[in-house]
Amino acid sequence: MASGHRPADVLHAKHYDARLPWYTIYPTVPEFSPAVGAKDCVEWLKGLPTDEAVSLYLHIPFCRSICLYCGFPTRITRRDASIVEYLAVLREEIRLVAEQAPQALPVSDVHFGGGTPTIMPPAEFLALMQLLRRHFVFKKAATVAVEIDPRTFTPEMAEAFEVAEVNRASLGVQSFDLTVQKAINRVQSEAQVTAAVENLRRHKVSRINFDLMYGLPHQTVQSCVQSATTAIAMRPDRFAVFGYAHVPSYRKNQRLIDETALPDAAARAEQAAAVADTLVAAGYRQIGLDHFALPDDELALAQRAGRLRRNSLGYSADTCPTLIGFGASAIGRLGKGYVQNEVAQSSYSRHIAAGHLATSRGYRLTVEDRVRAEIIERLMCNLEADVPAICAAHGFDPIPLLDRAERLTPLAEDGIVDIDNGFVRVRQEHGFVLRSVAAAFDAYLDRSPY
Repeated sequence: MASGHRPADVLHAKHYDARLPWYTIYPTVPEFSPAVGAKDCVEWLKGLPTDEAVSLYLHIPFCRSICLYCGFPTRITRRDASIVEYLAVLREEIRLVAEQAPQALPVSDVHFGGGTPTIMPPAEFLALMQLLRRHFVFKKAATVAVEIDPRTFTPEMAEAFEVAEVNRASLGVQSFDLTVQKAINRVQSEAQVTAAVENLRRHKVSRINFDLMYGLPHQTVQSCVQSATTAIAMRPDRFAVFGYAHVPSYRKNQRLIDETALPDAAARAEQAAAVADTLVAAGYRQIGLDHFALPDDELALAQRAGRLRRNSLGYSADTCPTLIGFGASAIGRLGKGYVQNEVAQSSYSRHIAAGHLATSRGYRLTVEDRVRAEIIERLMCNLEADVPAICAAHGFDPIPLLDRAERLTPLAEDGIVDIDNGFVRVRQEHGFVLRSVAAAFDAYLDRSPY
């Protein structure tokens, strides 16, 4: 790649703002309030339509070691006992939630996240899946996806995946550069990742995702491209390419990262563009902000059909309006709004042990929230949104909404977005600043100039 920054890289650096939300949901979690609690969650669960499929998310907040870049609430443990104790509480929560639904709900999508879900004993994983199948009706083509750390993934767990009919796995790769790996306390070899992929495919887990990152300490354009090239050789179905967000005031583990080794905004933009170019050249289609998928992958097919969605897990082909979250800090979407469980495991466990749901806060959606959420989702998924049409579908006046979207002006002036009679379109080459475009329709974001 030629030296120097391309015009798009310069604009990315100018408009990229690491503080902006990722807009997996709207309104975002900081707007959640204790005014929505367990009673609301019970009411919303009881009101779920019985003929409409739901998605399930199970949060397993344990890891064997801390990755310094991580922004999620996890607990480091070397003991299986604490994991098994947590899983006992989780199983009780599943029973409590299932009791609230009018009948066994159909399920089309299950996702195990964390943390590292696969550090639980394989027998515990199988027991958990059996419990879910007892309390919910799995559709024949249901997706069962699990997040994996290749360093701790065992052949025994791969065998359990096959028994449990897991059909999608997401592997945290991040970078193959040893210098970068040491700087983020995540040293894993190409051989470990290859072995995990081979194990999965041997046990009929045919759909595989890789996570890559840019903006990490000591990363360069060259190392980013090399990591992407190494990963492409294993031919996963899709990639998620995330920019590292350095927020040491929020995450103590990030304070151990050498800030002087972090690339600046211009370098981050160049890394992002270089990885995107590498993946697209290898036959992957860019999906929204940060995903890339082979043309026959579900995400690519959903994008072409206009069915691509964005939920608390990121981009998805899952069109279920309802997501039920299980585990400490898990977020659910239940028609009338969002609910979130207690973040602290001790508080979460106390509520469940007392026979109560662990909902600690949430958000009740208004009509305006739904309008803005749909606009933001269409922008994040399709890079375009017909604002007047979306507003009309909800009986909402688009004029005040568009007039207050001050953040669109500098983006339009720099050619990042085109606006025609309220139809907003983001140019494909500027996809990495999608969050800045979405932020123009966020009513709760600080509107001060940036």
